[in-house]
Amino acid sequence: MSELKTVGLFAITALAEIVGCYLPYLWLREGKSIWLLVPSALSLVAFVWLLTLHPTAVGRVYAAYGGVYVTMAILWLWAVDGIRPTTWDILGTSVALLGMAIIMFAPRNT
Repeated sequence: MSELKTVGLFAITALAEIVGCYLPYLWLREGKSIWLLVPSALSLVAFVWLLTLHPTAVGRVYAAYGGVYVTMAILWLWAVDGIRPTTWDILGTSVALLGMAIIMFAPRNT
């Protein structure tokens, strides 16, 4: 799988997870409709399915996915919550993405 496709798949996976967790938050903390749990559940099912699409060892996928999840969460903070990322947020995101790249794209024999 190409690097761009891998990162894109991780980004879509992270978005599915974030939406799946954000919708119950809206119900529990913001008093929104309980019906938000339906698309939330569907989003979390999509999240799990998307994780299965990577052709490498599952432990490696989960470890590397975390770096992209951190990035997507910071972007969500900015786009949805309206909070601009700090320099530290950007630095942390960069470190997380570097870790993801090392885990997923380093040369290996297996």
